[in-house]
Amino acid sequence: MTSQVVYPHIEKVNNDQAAHFKRLPRVRIAQIVMDYLAYGWSVEEMNRQHPYLTLGELHAAMAYYFDHQEEIDSEIRSEWSEVEQCKDQTSLSPFVIRMRASGLL
Repeated sequence: MTSQVVYPHIEKVNNDQAAHFKRLPRVRIAQIVMDYLAYGWSVEEMNRQHPYLTLGELHAAMAYYFDHQEEIDSEIRSEWSEVEQCKDQTSLSPFVIRMRASGLL
């Protein structure tokens, strides 16, 4: 007999959809994990930075991450790749061009 772990604040309807909060479906678990990875924030600090999320939701998000790390890391890598592609396809603004020419950037 196997048991299934339930994450009370997390929803993942199917494998094509990213894991997100039930109460706030536009907030993905990967977004919270990026704060953890980029800034090293604790759950308490994430709660200060995102007061619309409860401590229970944040703890559930981190538990989900540690239990599904490969899935979330893959989502983050994919998103980062998209950002890099967009940066490569976007021309520099006139401001950046002038600042680089003047040696300020």
